[in-house]
Amino acid sequence: MGGRALVQWEQNRDNAPEALHVDLYAGGPAPGAGLEDVTFYQVPYAPSTQGVDERLDIIDRMPELRVLQLVSAGYEQVLGLLPDHVTLCNGRGLHDASTAEHALALILAAQRDLPRWAIDQREHRWGSVPQRSLADSRVVIVGYGSIGRAIERRLLPFETDVLRVASRARPEEGVHGVGELPALLPDADVVVLVTPLTEDTRGLFGAPEFALLRDDALVVNVGRGPVMDTGALLAQNGRVRAALDVTDPEPLPVDHPLWDAPGVYLTPHVAGGSAAFYPRARAFMDAQLARWAAGEPLANVVRPGR
Repeated sequence: MGGRALVQWEQNRDNAPEALHVDLYAGGPAPGAGLEDVTFYQVPYAPSTQGVDERLDIIDRMPELRVLQLVSAGYEQVLGLLPDHVTLCNGRGLHDASTAEHALALILAAQRDLPRWAIDQREHRWGSVPQRSLADSRVVIVGYGSIGRAIERRLLPFETDVLRVASRARPEEGVHGVGELPALLPDADVVVLVTPLTEDTRGLFGAPEFALLRDDALVVNVGRGPVMDTGALLAQNGRVRAALDVTDPEPLPVDHPLWDAPGVYLTPHVAGGSAAFYPRARAFMDAQLARWAAGEPLANVVRPGR
């Protein structure tokens, strides 16, 4: 297919499709003109620094748009912006390694109390206390997709017992349905939330789920902030611990009580954007543009155009 693509990264010249004109847009102030013939738009991964998200606002200025490509796994933020004829593709698989590494780092940091030792080092204080362990822990992964599988692969060498949970049961893969969570949570040492945000998953982990967890259990969220009920977490007052890369609200206001909540560790939504992500995303975009130019089926279609 011909037309014009607007993407974040310069393409590999050896693989650049000749039938497609490719322009670059890495985020920030949007192009003032010349979007009328864009048929393929890859939304820049870098967060917008503007008061409004110009990366998404310019979609209205693309009457010929046929494909919207995200390099994030989540896509809930664009569903209401796209005409029915536009195909939506996401970045499934691109963040697996980065997010899985970060989830494992959060678990280890919380289990071995690394923030405590960082403070003690800064204050030149030497004093040991008994430590938790990841070995022999039961870890429940809620959202067993490609990232969930990547997290599992990293957990198993630590001698953990991993239970898989998805939106529906898949007995042939040993995957429990989300309706089985109440039976799984009482024996969990660690719960990892890595689900996308949908109407079904919003508030999925709230007061009833926290109540089922044993004292000192750990909940890790590397999916979407609103999947967890922030008020329900705060009400734990440290009985259940949490390690969060995503929050609700987000960004977290400077005076929000979650900053100082006991037993809560925070990172600012950085799990998916490690150094491993960018070369994988660029290689994926090279291949995706080549498929589009050749009229071949696109990868990672989450909603086909009608």
